Amino acid sequence: MQLGTRWTSGEEPPRAVPENLARGVREVDAALPVDSLGQPRERWTLTWLEGRPIAELDSGVIVTLDDSGQPVVSHDDEGEL
Repeated sequence: MQLGTRWTSGEEPPRAVPENLARGVREVDAALPVDSLGQPRERWTLTWLEGRPIAELDSGVIVTLDDSGQPVVSHDDEGEL
């Protein structure tokens, strides 16, 4: 696994994020509720596994690309009680 970069949810993804993956990240960001209490937003982490990009939000939301290069959103349920 290769670590890519981190950025705050709601910000424009860095240039290192492939455009199709960035599109999926933007869709997730747009669906997140706005925090009226002013809490810090979660952060995304870009990693590369076997040459494929993966963006994971601190909450466990994961955006990957399918074989055709389209974004796929899932959730890492490991560790949840």
